Amino acid sequence: MTSSTSRTRRQILSDLGAAALLLPVPRVWSASAEPSRPPVRITGFAIHKVTLRWRDLVFLEVHTDSGLVGLGEATLETRADMVEQGVRWLEDGFVGRDPSGTEDHWNRAYYQFSRWRNGPVAMSALSAVDMALWDLEGKRLGVPVWRLLGGPINRDLRAYFTHWSASLQNRTPEAFADLATKTREQGWTAVKWTLPLAGSERDRIQQTVREVEAVRKAVGDSLDIGLEAAETFSVRSALELARAVAPLHPLFLEEPTLREDPVGLGEVAAKSPVPIATGEGLLSRFEFRALLEAKGAAIIQPDVMHAGGITEIRKIAQVAETFGVEVAPHQCSGPIGHVASLAAMSVCRNFLIQEWEAADDALYIELTNGSYPVQKNGVIRLPEGPGLGITVNFNEFKRRCPYQGLHRRSLLKK
Repeated sequence: MTSSTSRTRRQILSDLGAAALLLPVPRVWSASAEPSRPPVRITGFAIHKVTLRWRDLVFLEVHTDSGLVGLGEATLETRADMVEQGVRWLEDGFVGRDPSGTEDHWNRAYYQFSRWRNGPVAMSALSAVDMALWDLEGKRLGVPVWRLLGGPINRDLRAYFTHWSASLQNRTPEAFADLATKTREQGWTAVKWTLPLAGSERDRIQQTVREVEAVRKAVGDSLDIGLEAAETFSVRSALELARAVAPLHPLFLEEPTLREDPVGLGEVAAKSPVPIATGEGLLSRFEFRALLEAKGAAIIQPDVMHAGGITEIRKIAQVAETFGVEVAPHQCSGPIGHVASLAAMSVCRNFLIQEWEAADDALYIELTNGSYPVQKNGVIRLPEGPGLGITVNFNEFKRRCPYQGLHRRSLLKK
């Protein structure tokens, strides 16, 4: 423009800069500008052991100088005393530290404390501490753990009644049919039971077929069925089992062969007409990677108490998602493990269904002052309270279920 009234670009920018000086300066937040709060420090661990039915349960309280207490669980079947020592071994590395920063704490405990970092005792101990730290952070901020995780994607999580047939005195088709009818009336839409463990492979397979047939005749397809094979078949006989039950449409066949053999599981999974599930004994994303690369399962079953806690089980689920594999977490222990698993799964797109030891629901509700969630219409709603959302009366738990120390599998009764 050539008009004398026109303004140059430099003049316009100069005027804008002068105007900006008159505006209020926005406050820029930084770590130093954050409202001050008294530092929180971990003061010690308290461990509680009880025996409930066929397993010893191990619980952890992480105490702080603020009065907040974080809850974790390290139940390791038949290895309670060993995992207690594993938790105690970790204690010195946490006392005096701020409990916030779960990823940093996990990194220190797994990678820096010792190069001998894996194994069920070490990982179960770390899992308990990780759960407790998440619980503490949620309580400190006044929000549920699932909110800290960015969720929920899933607020109501489907669950199945595990060890479902354990209450039966006689494993007759009639008994299975009656129990199936009662279970549906209670709202459950999925169950799992352990196959007969005694007898020849052929006898066991035939008995399993009779049991599943009885359930199907009683309630049709309204109950999904998981079948626990407990690593008791070879590749050959596992395929015989899968083909025998396939016409009855089970949801999955769990651990038909040894969990340490991803190649064998891959062979079974490739030929089985029933989806294969496994993974409760795998302890990190590194161990699950071998299973996933071998295509050894359509459904993985990590346990939040053994596979590195909430921090690691999320990563395991995310790795599985890249393989198109679903997650049905293993869980048949105490109330803390159950709700920690729910929180972790609330943010997993590939979540399928949660294992649930429903036979203990009434006791857990009582011992948690009603804060323990229960199923309704086949799903379980996430707890709304801060942290993991439950409290536990450990003194009453120990009084009602004194610790016995079940060290041998022959003592276990499911």
